[in-house]
Amino acid sequence: MSNVIMSTGRRKTSVARVRMTPGTGKITVNRRDVSDYMMRETLVMVVRQPLVTTEQNDAFDISVNVHGGGLSGQAGAIRHGIARALNKADESLRPAMKAAGYMTRDSRKVERKKPGQPGARKKFQFSKR
Repeated sequence: MSNVIMSTGRRKTSVARVRMTPGTGKITVNRRDVSDYMMRETLVMVVRQPLVTTEQNDAFDISVNVHGGGLSGQAGAIRHGIARALNKADESLRPAMKAAGYMTRDSRKVERKKPGQPGARKKFQFSKR
């Protein structure tokens, strides 16, 4: 049980709780296989990026609980969580992941809609008369 590494990843409104144990490279998201949960192949690729960059594909079994947001935000949150867990497992992997941008929390969120406008930045059509 001491080999378990826990970490958290966030993106937009998604939060991913990552549990990493030494194993064969199996990734489970909300008790489903990653390719079943993430319906697009590009999202599965995003989730695996930290493992591919650090060449740890078959070193760990990863179990993830993720909630909030859509699939794209969840994939980003999982990627962030896996990167943080790998950093806890082996500090020497940090420079490669930092250079690839996986260690930084992407702070971009949806800007709120403002009153007197149809959206966050868009304005209603202006007419002089």
